[in-house]
Amino acid sequence: MSLRGTRETRDNYQLFRLTGLLDAFSEPTFRKVLGGKIDEGPKHIILDLSQIDFVDSSGLGALVQLAKQAQNLTGTLQIVTNARVTQTVKLVRLEKFLSLQPNVEAALENIKSS
Repeated sequence: MSLRGTRETRDNYQLFRLTGLLDAFSEPTFRKVLGGKIDEGPKHIILDLSQIDFVDSSGLGALVQLAKQAQNLTGTLQIVTNARVTQTVKLVRLEKFLSLQPNVEAALENIKSS
């Protein structure tokens, strides 16, 4: 299964809900599409990865690059995770940098306080 998703745009944030696999196969398209949407704005991004089945090192690299891109635009990247995604991110000790959140509501609160 490849990576699929939807995008919602609100006043000050974009919400992407993704399903499938964030791996070496899907990473180039993921990076290109989301990178372009971050540049378009709004600058705060919520990535809902709670329905993602698998993330590999290519996917992690793309998440780090997108977080840096959002920061450069004075925005934020909030990542809503599930147990598999959280475990993978914690293995490489990126949980704080990638701003992992338990749900979309917590991510929205983080945006409001930033």
